[in-house]
Amino acid sequence: MEMEHFFLIAQNISKAYRGVQALDSVNISIEPGEIHSLIGENGSGKSTLIKIISGVVRPDEGEIFVNGHPLTIFNAKSSIRAGIQVIYQDLSLYPNLTVAENLALEQLVEKEKRFITKSVIYEIAERGLAQLGLDFPMSEPVENLSMADRQLIAITRALTQGARLIIMDEPTTALTQSEIESLFSVIRDLKKRHISTLFISHKLKEVLEISDMVTVLRDGKLVGHFERKDVNNDRLEYLMSGKEIEKTRFSFAQKAQTAVPLLEVRNLTKSGQFYDVNFKLFQGEILGIAGLLGSGRTELALAIFGLNPADSGEILIEGQSIDISSTQDSVQIGIGYLPEDRINQGLFVRQAIGDNIVVTSLDKLLNNWKLINRKEKQREIEKWSQNLDIKMSSETAPVQSLSGGNQQRVILARWLATRPKIFIADNPTAGVDVASKSNIHDILRSLAADGLGVILISDETNEILYNANRILLMREGRITKQVSTEELDEQKLSTMIV
Repeated sequence: MEMEHFFLIAQNISKAYRGVQALDSVNISIEPGEIHSLIGENGSGKSTLIKIISGVVRPDEGEIFVNGHPLTIFNAKSSIRAGIQVIYQDLSLYPNLTVAENLALEQLVEKEKRFITKSVIYEIAERGLAQLGLDFPMSEPVENLSMADRQLIAITRALTQGARLIIMDEPTTALTQSEIESLFSVIRDLKKRHISTLFISHKLKEVLEISDMVTVLRDGKLVGHFERKDVNNDRLEYLMSGKEIEKTRFSFAQKAQTAVPLLEVRNLTKSGQFYDVNFKLFQGEILGIAGLLGSGRTELALAIFGLNPADSGEILIEGQSIDISSTQDSVQIGIGYLPEDRINQGLFVRQAIGDNIVVTSLDKLLNNWKLINRKEKQREIEKWSQNLDIKMSSETAPVQSLSGGNQQRVILARWLATRPKIFIADNPTAGVDVASKSNIHDILRSLAADGLGVILISDETNEILYNANRILLMREGRITKQVSTEELDEQKLSTMIV
């Protein structure tokens, strides 16, 4: 390998944590201007490799070369000076500071400036924005910007610090389709200027759209490096998991359509969010709701669950009109909800896994003295941990110690423990790997087979196409169309959503 052809070369990188081999002799090399994707299931070693490349973690073995020179000091400052920048999911911006301050602050700190003037801050910020042809109000607090604009601020900040390789960790999680397209346009512009991108995502459709090269990790080992032209979605799924992921369409018994619907929504309206929404959900059905971010789909789900009560309209459960003005109402009625943001909305991340599982069903665990029956609690935890195959070291471990897929299973367990009639899953596989996605889809199908009505909201067209029998299309807060999945393929559905 001729080192001068590559901006970054990482050779034979190994790292173990407490006897667990996170990385085992992994190699990766990135050319100037290359868009290189790094993919793998949860626990494959992606995060550890990123931390080593960015200087946060020291490898046990291996070497890193930047522009042909060995990186001998492993810390974040050395990596930044070498031109390596990481943009994490949370963007690591200062929300209460202005655009200009966010763009200039770290560069000024790096240079150990003690006295700073506003003109210097603005000069650095304007120079950075000019590199991408962007125009933001300098005095605007970053917290007032959209997620897409914050993403651009984070990229600009990296450029102001001389980045030649920008590592993007799940950068599209909270972006609309149009915002994703704008981000990809920026990444391609960086490519033209010989600035490399290492793109990490669970969304294989995006990986295939943006990448020049793809590196696949599995269980801490390198599976291989692949040119984009040599792989497709099914091939990447196999490389990541080591097995074929079977894809079958969800089947729904149409005769159930004659029954009284489990859920019926009539003219449901919330000003500024959704308008005149009407639909029915039947027992044993998985009803998909598709639409771009901002279409009102999540706001509608929250209204049905009692977290965002509608201004007007009617919700009927098994033919009876019901007032749902709180989550307590929805739980008593028999509605469960897996939120889009599992960390901030779905879990008590520092609390024990077992406590997270039973927290919504504590009233069922009380004894005659209104105290928690510990034996009954333990039985519930063991039951749902086994039923959903939650992989954990101990039920007393904090839920934040679990992988994304197992965290989702904990939330599923929590709501299944309440014995719901209706289950709403809002982007249930966001941020989880291929095998966990397949497992969660199987769980949703099994819920429907047991007679629940399931509402599935998803960003991913293939997920909603294969795991729902009907799809409601939403745009600007309104249901624009209802279609049967039998009539669709992925390309047609994608066109209808946009």
